[in-house]
Amino acid sequence: MTAPAGSPFSLHGRTALVTGSRSGIGRAIAVALAHAGADLVLHGHSNDLDEVEHDVRRTGRRSTRWILDLADTAAIPDAVAALPEVDILVNNAGVIRRAPAAEHSLDDWRSVLDVNLDAVFQLSRTIGAGMLARHHGKIISVASMLSFQGGVRVPGYTAAKHGLAGLTKALACEWAAEGVQVNAVAPGYVATSNTAALRADPAREAEIRSRIPAGRWGRPDDIAGAVVFLASPAADYVNGHVLAVDGGWLAR
Repeated sequence: MTAPAGSPFSLHGRTALVTGSRSGIGRAIAVALAHAGADLVLHGHSNDLDEVEHDVRRTGRRSTRWILDLADTAAIPDAVAALPEVDILVNNAGVIRRAPAAEHSLDDWRSVLDVNLDAVFQLSRTIGAGMLARHHGKIISVASMLSFQGGVRVPGYTAAKHGLAGLTKALACEWAAEGVQVNAVAPGYVATSNTAALRADPAREAEIRSRIPAGRWGRPDDIAGAVVFLASPAADYVNGHVLAVDGGWLAR
């Protein structure tokens, strides 16, 4: 169902850029934003975007592709200049490297920080400049339970996601008065490729699921609705918030 024009959740007339939109949470977000009325810029580090583009266009919305390796953070400003005007930026793309901290290489640390934090800052400040000039815009980043907790064997990822929560609050403090809302969603344990290793370990999977009050792993669609809310006029007075969508994980 598409949100009707005039609804507080309608995104008609808006263009949204979703990074990492090929699959998983990013794909669900892109399709949900299209159902709410937004046209999409679909980002991927390769051109393998046929399926998500098909899903977006089935809603009747337009889509364009933006192919860029976000690890090349220096290339982001020039690449953004080629984009249409972006009203909604969803910083979803991310990578993870798993190893005990004593064995976590500096190369792995740097690769995670490049994509999960540095690229988010580059995109947010570059696209945010246009939003500030128009006095309107929404930036939503995908944080994590590891924005609040320490995790196990993922020191780079945890540092990046803590930093992402802080960046969200810092930008909100500067930009809220200019009509630009900056927020984040923090997914709990969601069944995606990033959590495949955890779900494949019977003991770890059962341990995690037993701690989730909802009694199940999340689905990408569970996260997409929260992003639509934060992208919509319904959230015009929400600034600097990290919204946990975790099945109750943090409440336990």
